[in-house]
Parts: sequence; C-alpha cells; structure tokens
Amino acid sequence: MASELEKLLELARQKTVTAEERAAQRLSFAYGNAKMADARVTRETIERASVDLEEHPVTIPEKK
Repeated sequence: MASELEKLLELARQKTVTAEERAAQRLSFAYGNAKMADARVTRETIERASVDLEEHPVTIPEKK
C-alpha cells in the first residue's frame, strides 16, 4: 500500500497545473471563503469580481 501511495505522490509532483486549472482553483478558493463570510455570495459574483480585478488591478503600496 505504501508503495502505491508513493507512486501516486510522485505522479502528482510531476503534474504541471495549467493556467485554466489554476484559475478554476483560484475562483473556487475565493468562492468558498467569501461564501463563509456572506451567504449571499454566488459563483457569478466571484467570477465578475475576478474579471473586474483583471481589468482594473489593485496595487497595494509597500510598507515603509
């Protein structure tokens, strides 16, 4: 059993995450966290916010 798990872990280490997969993970993470804070949040809300942020990025000034 341990060797089977080790093989699966090695395959997972070698997998490259595509840009689409990364975007889907980011949206899922944002949705899950926002939904806990506000039950009115929908996936559509998160997708619109993502598009808005891509079009109008927010920059955070560095601390001095």
